[in-house]
Amino acid sequence: MIHLQDVSVVYPAGTHALEGVSLDVNAGEFVFLVGPSGSGKTTMMKLMTGEVRPTSGTVQVNGFDMARVKRRNLPKLRRTLGVIFQDFRLIDNKNVFENVAFAMRVVGAKTKDIKERVPHVLELVGLKGREKRLPQELSGGEQQRVAIARALVNAPDMIIADEPTGNLDPVKSLDLMMLLERINEMGTTVVVVTHEKELVNAFSKRVVSIEEGRIISDGSDGYYAYE
Repeated sequence: MIHLQDVSVVYPAGTHALEGVSLDVNAGEFVFLVGPSGSGKTTMMKLMTGEVRPTSGTVQVNGFDMARVKRRNLPKLRRTLGVIFQDFRLIDNKNVFENVAFAMRVVGAKTKDIKERVPHVLELVGLKGREKRLPQELSGGEQQRVAIARALVNAPDMIIADEPTGNLDPVKSLDLMMLLERINEMGTTVVVVTHEKELVNAFSKRVVSIEEGRIISDGSDGYYAYE
């Protein structure tokens, strides 16, 4: 699913975001990628989604070589990925159904398939009955669930969540993480980028810790707390 080997990223301004990072995430895993602000975890996420290319080293995601993948092939890669953002990125003038359906329209799905798939995914994330509501008519937790439904609707192999609970209170954060856990149990690989120690330690999952652009611990041989 994800293979990083001796990866470094240096931004044009000269900032060394990552130095010699190696990481493997296998199909079906649930992995927390943790670290303080500026540690390099956001750069790692952007490597996985194709937003950033490595300065050196190997990055492979779902069979794509991220150092060589052509721009025209990025949409094909991203169909295998569902990305959840901290700020939701919902379309204000589209209702819940339309926001989720938009992700299917972008990849050329048929109207018949959209009408069948979207209600199923909305029920899965607990939004049945909210289909016609606009984003501003929803709570923060409900908006994040729309974002999760949008990430799930094309049945990706993997979901990458960037600080998905950053705008939620502790109770809603826990509910949201339990939802991601259920999605993982259904077979989808999940990578969660976060800095919330208490939330991470509430779950017995693999924890990869990064500081100053280097991986300092990895629970691949067992379960480790976020210290």
